[in-house]
Formats: sequence, C-alpha cells, structure tokens
Amino acid sequence: MIATFLKHGSNAVLAIGILVAVGLFALGRVPLVWFAVPIGAAAFFASEYTTHRFLFHARPAKIGWLLALQHRLHYDHHIDPPKLELLFLPLWFVVPTVALYFAVYYAIVRDPVLAFSLLVGSICALFYYEWVHYVAHVPFVPRTPYGRYIKKYHLWHHFKNEHFWFGVTNPTMDYVGATAPNVEAVERSTTVREIWKGMEV
Repeated sequence: MIATFLKHGSNAVLAIGILVAVGLFALGRVPLVWFAVPIGAAAFFASEYTTHRFLFHARPAKIGWLLALQHRLHYDHHIDPPKLELLFLPLWFVVPTVALYFAVYYAIVRDPVLAFSLLVGSICALFYYEWVHYVAHVPFVPRTPYGRYIKKYHLWHHFKNEHFWFGVTNPTMDYVGATAPNVEAVERSTTVREIWKGMEV
C-alpha cells in the first residue's frame, strides 16, 4: 500500500524533501524554527479547504488549456475517484505551489530561516493530505475512529453532494464556511460525478 502511494503523483519527491530537510537539520546544516513548523502546517490545512472549494471547484474556464487543467487537477477525479493517476497532485503543480508558499512566507516574515521552517510544516501537511486522500479512495479501513470518520466524510463529497464537505484531512474549515451540513438532510446531487455538467462551452 505504501509502495503504491509513493509511485504516484509527487509523493516520493515530497517524502524525500521532508527526509532531506530533517536530515540536514539533524546534521546541523540547516536551522529550523520549530514553533513555525506547526504554524506552516496549519496554514496548509486552511488553504486545503479554500483551494478545494474555490479553485478546484471553480466554474469551467472558457479557455481550452485552462479547462484541461481543471479537468486534470480535479474534475476528472470526480468522474473516476479511485483512479490513482487522477488522485494525487502532479509534480508540475506541486513544485510551483511549494515555491509560492515560500515566497508568501518570506514576504510576510522577511526571514529565510523562519520562512523555510513554515514551508517545512506546509510540506509535511501536504504529504499527510495526500496520504489521507489516498486512504479515502482505496479499499482500506483506517484503524482509528477519526480515520474511519474522515474517510466517510470525504466520500460524502464524492458520492452525496459535491457542494459540501470540502475538507479532506479535517472538517474544521467546513464548519467555518458553513459547508458541513447533516448528511441525512442533503439530497444526492445529480452532478456529483460530473461537476459543472452542462456548464462547459
């Protein structure tokens, strides 16, 4: 299961990046500000929701290449949720995203070590996100009650209604954004598999 996970998307590169960062810190080659690492992770978990809801579920673009990008990054994942080639973020998307995170952090804190420490937290959170997302879509029963809950939670988004339950690793931002209704009160969407069906031109 782990071997399959590391074969797809950017997962192996993320894992290597985390190991290299930790190794360089352990060897005294790279300083880390440890309190910034969980802050960077929290920043990613907040953006996980906003990216999923407002970017990946944005209306279909009228520009061909941009529409193709929307399909690769998310639309087609709804059509075939278990397909591993569509499940994970591709490396060509992750690399500029990581660079953007660092640029934003540096612009805010004006300290490369602090910005790098925040980035390490965000990369660890992204790796965790990819793992949780993977577990949600493969025939595996998580061992913890929370793991089983969050898997079920994500599958509501895919098989009940695509307009709710955008959190993948946690539901916190769904409560903030009022997108975590009682599942029994929500009707099954007719476009849950083909999001924005009929809206593409």
